[in-house]
Amino acid sequence: MKKSATTIRDVAAAAGVSVATVSKYMNGAQRFSATVEARLKEAVEQLGYRSNPLARSMITGQTRTIGVAILDIRNPHFTNIVKGANRIALQHDYTLLLVDTEESGERERSLIESLAQRVDGMIVSSRMPDDSLQWLVDLDKPVVLFGRSERFPLTSVGTDGYLAAYMLASHLVNMGHQRLAYLGFARSRWNDERIRGITSCLQSSGLSLEVHDAPAPSAAAGERGCSAIMLGPNPPDAVICYNDLIALGFMKEARGLGLRLPQDVSVAGFDNVPYGEYASPALTTMDLQSEKMGELAMTKLIKRLGGMGEPDSEYTNLEPRLIVRESTIRRTASPVQADADSNGSRNPAVNAAS
Repeated sequence: MKKSATTIRDVAAAAGVSVATVSKYMNGAQRFSATVEARLKEAVEQLGYRSNPLARSMITGQTRTIGVAILDIRNPHFTNIVKGANRIALQHDYTLLLVDTEESGERERSLIESLAQRVDGMIVSSRMPDDSLQWLVDLDKPVVLFGRSERFPLTSVGTDGYLAAYMLASHLVNMGHQRLAYLGFARSRWNDERIRGITSCLQSSGLSLEVHDAPAPSAAAGERGCSAIMLGPNPPDAVICYNDLIALGFMKEARGLGLRLPQDVSVAGFDNVPYGEYASPALTTMDLQSEKMGELAMTKLIKRLGGMGEPDSEYTNLEPRLIVRESTIRRTASPVQADADSNGSRNPAVNAAS
């Protein structure tokens, strides 16, 4: 005969307390004396009692679940964000419900709206333009957004994209690069501020930027963009890519074209994904503190759920960090070499690796 499941009344009888006390203890709704909590803990463990999450949510109105909507689970930048968010969620007895929108603008809104019905609050990464996010506000659900919204009162977390791009361009200019190209991703809400940062740095040195666009923020898109950039009449001596995945794809194709890296072209990206360190050459990148971003977003959301959050429009900007590796190199050129470069040479003299 099958043994009946332990009930909350069994726990109450074993601990010598009321059913209401057990309920409050299991739900974390109230603290009790150390003696009472010790009796409750012992009774729960001995009887093997497990609370029913659905019943608990019906009583408290809370699911203890937080939704996280990311753009592509294959991109290590987003998996790092999830890792950081999950670390904080576990510390506060929350469970994550993850949605991968797969870089699909057509499905993004419907997926996030469906997610909102199942969770207490959400952390959202979106490709949608800032002026089309009214629907996210109308969900009437606590939300933390990655990237600042200038138009709507949404709590948000991000990294200073303008500063990150300026720092990366400064590194390349200081290493002697004269012809810079940017392989971006125009659909990103952060693409324009990166172009502004790079352009601002180059203008102060009397240099210009050649801008190209990738169809996706992926390694495959980086591969496809490489030949168009590097086989022209005056190829760049340094390429900044929208993210590390595009940069890694670009480097793979560049080697396939017979180019030497970084002697013929320096390459750099954004995100500091783990793969970049093990590429050949190892990838110079801007660390946007992805895990820290996830931790901070989750901390903000949990505070809001507890009634202790900041104003909805609060934005926290993390400071980017330059990670210099072997994919960027110092260049020095004699006047003869410089003249050769201006006529399309892809082999400027190498002085020292960064």
